[in-house]
Amino acid sequence: MLRRLRRLRKKRPQGVWITGPRPCCWSGGVSAQLAKSGDGSASETLKEFPRHCAMLLFRSRDGAAEVHENFADVFYVLDGRATLVTGGTVAGAHLIKPEETRGTSVEGGARQELRAGDVAHVPAGVPHQMLVAIETTVTCLAMKVQENP
Repeated sequence: MLRRLRRLRKKRPQGVWITGPRPCCWSGGVSAQLAKSGDGSASETLKEFPRHCAMLLFRSRDGAAEVHENFADVFYVLDGRATLVTGGTVAGAHLIKPEETRGTSVEGGARQELRAGDVAHVPAGVPHQMLVAIETTVTCLAMKVQENP
């Protein structure tokens, strides 16, 4: 078995990246402690590529409203649940860097509950916000994918 795994690794085409299981702290250990001490979120960039990146995201509170002009977000919910608000307008909008807007909330957007196993795609330029109910958390694999050059 070990020989087979070594052979597979050697045959991997250039640019292919595979990660093993992440530490269990992402389901409520260290990530939860970090989130409680700060703004209710913790994240780790797993790998950056030229036009996308893979991240782990943990939230124990509502996230800020966001708009990424050039990047789409793809969320795969690993654990917990949240409500994703998409569309509408960003209240209290301000640029945090070029093509990246944050605000206090999304007004007039559509709401969709997300649970473990769900996948959500938010296209570039669409306001969105992840809401997390009291006493609830959500852990996601988040892919940021460049849609607009």
